Amino acid sequence: MTFCEEVREECNSLWQASFDHPFVKGIEDGTLPVDVFRFYVMQDAYYLSHFAKVQAIGASKAKDLETTQRFALHSAHTCSAELALHESFMELLEVTDEEWAVFEPSPTAYAYVSHMYRSSEGDLADVLASILPCYWLYYEIGERLKNAEPDHPIYNRWIETYGSEEFGALVNEQISRMNLLAEGLPEARRRELKSHFRKSSYYEWNFWDQAWRKESWSINFAEGVGV
Repeated sequence: MTFCEEVREECNSLWQASFDHPFVKGIEDGTLPVDVFRFYVMQDAYYLSHFAKVQAIGASKAKDLETTQRFALHSAHTCSAELALHESFMELLEVTDEEWAVFEPSPTAYAYVSHMYRSSEGDLADVLASILPCYWLYYEIGERLKNAEPDHPIYNRWIETYGSEEFGALVNEQISRMNLLAEGLPEARRRELKSHFRKSSYYEWNFWDQAWRKESWSINFAEGVGV
């Protein structure tokens, strides 16, 4: 098997948990509460702003100009296409400037971004291993849901975006690049890359869940005393 086939199989239970999460199921059938999606969109806009920067870090670590160009284009795509999508959602969901002024990333969003930056301290393979699950998992979800009929303008557009041929081409490009970067590496090094990939897969599930729970930095103790 290729490196990506191996790590995808090893992380299958995490990915299946994402497919089965009530957040994803709610997009599929249109029952996801809009306020939950609103929370998700704000957190995801924060995440994507840093995802684009990590892609740019990948461009700086590439050893040839073609790869530098491709990572730079991927970063530009994130900034233009995906953030534009989120901006349209913000308008439809009536997110105000005042809300953005006091916005704070959830613990999960903050941790996921921190993980990507920490992984980016390595080489290009480290960068790509940490960001590939975001590409790939969203595309698999888009493929699974492309025949869904949530009958909701926002959820319809979300599915169309991540199940599109254009997005699929970007995903497959990065899968092929990850396989090339991992080819011939010692087993210990491949385990390091798999660890980045698995952590990101873990955070992907938690990203749905933090939105589902509207996660905050408060602690609610069993005794009913909160902070």
